[in-house]
Amino acid sequence: MSDRTRDELPLPDYDHITTGELPGRIHGLDATGVEQLLAFEREHGDRLPIVTVLEHRLEELRNGAEPSGPVTDDFPTMNHGTAAGSKVSPATSGPTMNPPSHGVPTNPAQPRPEGPPRA
Repeated sequence: MSDRTRDELPLPDYDHITTGELPGRIHGLDATGVEQLLAFEREHGDRLPIVTVLEHRLEELRNGAEPSGPVTDDFPTMNHGTAAGSKVSPATSGPTMNPPSHGVPTNPAQPRPEGPPRA
């Protein structure tokens, strides 16, 4: 199994799935798919919480549980090297804001109103 790559795993972006998301993502896998993930995890990260989740699901499947359906890829994935994000430019930015007068020599403080001293 040491020649298995991340791209051959039954879950897309397996390395980016959190421990909390993993149980929901593996319910669509059969025992063979869970075994592949478990072997990969043991060879690479060997993270105890992940191994425990995978072992528990494998035990359920061996005791008669059925996969819940197709493995969906409806979770967010990492965008590697893509040009995505906000399209901020001078034309789309908000109005300019004046910084507070304290500590900025180019923006002197406003004079205080004159009147009787406050008690």
